[in-house]
Amino acid sequence: MIIKSAEYQISNSDYRKCPDTRLPEYAFIGRSNVGKSSLINMLTGRKALAKTSATPGKTLLINHFLINGEWYIVDLPGYGFAKRSKESREQLRRMIQGYVLGREQMTNLFVLVDSRIKPQKIDLEFMEWLGEHGVPFSIVFTKMDKLGKVAGPSAVADYKRELLKTWEELPPVFMTSSEDGRGRDELLDYINSINQQLNQ
Repeated sequence: MIIKSAEYQISNSDYRKCPDTRLPEYAFIGRSNVGKSSLINMLTGRKALAKTSATPGKTLLINHFLINGEWYIVDLPGYGFAKRSKESREQLRRMIQGYVLGREQMTNLFVLVDSRIKPQKIDLEFMEWLGEHGVPFSIVFTKMDKLGKVAGPSAVADYKRELLKTWEELPPVFMTSSEDGRGRDELLDYINSINQQLNQ
């Protein structure tokens, strides 16, 4: 898939105020500082489309980006940022939950995981929750360039083994790097294949 246009559309704290279209939406979520904005910028080929920050937890809204005039990338707030107040964390939880469960247009949720970090309880519990609610999702390992050619795939294999302790079947898995662009074609091809199925 070739990205011809990528435009920021709108930011909201309430999924009911998101764009009133029937276009498919592909949402990206993960723990704070997992490299979400950088991945979105890499996928779209726009260096500053999604705002990146060295400070975790900067994305506080549901951000819509219209791609090729045909579908949306949705940048969701990161979860698990400990320095937030309990009230702020609860507000974000409700926002994320509202979008994930209430937004009919959400076609697939990409759950981002830092490939350098061993399976975290917060990620495993979040995926478990998605499974319980029948939410279609994929796992995207980020920052693969930080690991060697052997260490990277080995870390992903270890993660899969951990998941298979409780999952009968794994969702699609992608290995990416916003630095060297790996995984870009695979992710965009996957989105394209879903779009084609929806158009049949």
